[in-house]
Amino acid sequence: MDVSDPNREPWQAALRRGLVIPACPLALNAARQLDEDRQRKLIRYYAAAGAGGVAVAVHTTQFAIRDPDIGLFQPVLEIAAEELKAADARHGRNHVRIGGICGLTDQAVAEAETLASLGYHAGLLSLAALRLEDDDLLIMHCKAVAQVLPIIGFYLQPAVGGRVLSQRFWRRFAEIENVVAIKIAPFNRYQTLDVVRALAESGREDIALYTGNDDNIVLDLLTPYRFNIDGRSVERRIVGGLLGHWSVWTKRAVELLERCHQVAKSDQPIPPDLLRTAIEVTDCNAAFFDAAHGFHGCIAGLHEVLRRQGLLQGIWCLDPGEHLSPGQAAEIDRVYTAYPHLNDDDFVRGL
Repeated sequence: MDVSDPNREPWQAALRRGLVIPACPLALNAARQLDEDRQRKLIRYYAAAGAGGVAVAVHTTQFAIRDPDIGLFQPVLEIAAEELKAADARHGRNHVRIGGICGLTDQAVAEAETLASLGYHAGLLSLAALRLEDDDLLIMHCKAVAQVLPIIGFYLQPAVGGRVLSQRFWRRFAEIENVVAIKIAPFNRYQTLDVVRALAESGREDIALYTGNDDNIVLDLLTPYRFNIDGRSVERRIVGGLLGHWSVWTKRAVELLERCHQVAKSDQPIPPDLLRTAIEVTDCNAAFFDAAHGFHGCIAGLHEVLRRQGLLQGIWCLDPGEHLSPGQAAEIDRVYTAYPHLNDDDFVRGL
């Protein structure tokens, strides 16, 4: 199946072309309760900035929304679905609705059913809860969820709760019919290559590759991966990003992805200024995601950028222990000053 397949849904065709998909943060007030107005404002901002979709109930939205005592899993999904439906009409395009799926199989299937009932297109399937299981059980788990909803594979780095997944696993994963994309986020070039090679070997041209490698976003989008498969040269590209990093300065991210697409299509040498931009984006990510402290302040860092822009009231997280690390605010100051062309403050003020 390819992007021209008449049986493909419009959202699948858009996903295959490549989109900016922000991983949506959770808007809270000082009492650490849902700030519905600002949650809706965030979704409207992403749509107005040109994002092709939004991912909700993922790491950036905070996994604790699933805690029964907090009870925000379904409410946040409902808000995002309502706002994206309105954005479809307002902007004249179909926004891809992606929801995070976690837990052991029973929980994951139940979450997929909730997403399907709310009109979500696909689920981003975390395997963190099965970090000690073998490939056979992992594939059974993925197939069970895929029977309910199209799935997006997720290679999450072990430093934040993921696990190492072999090239063999990804080759088998690509055989699951209802897989529509894979988010590659191991922060590791070897493991990234495992996923892309597995997809090339599978022959599946209808599975889109998305970067979640916050340390290598721009280069992921510019790199052609070519393999010799049974005597044929097969090329695959990472076509978009599903990123917490793109939950801030989203307008600039949309422009950056478009430029990466243009350069990739031209098959010309990568312009030096775009290589410089790649390093600038990584430097910003290090500040936002608190790489210096093992990503402890990653969610609070994104909140801080959105707070400065007026999109969030504060940087509160559900867990009071999640906050900016020492020196992180100064690092955000530094990258704001160093790379003013990467922020979209003027755009946000005009909303």
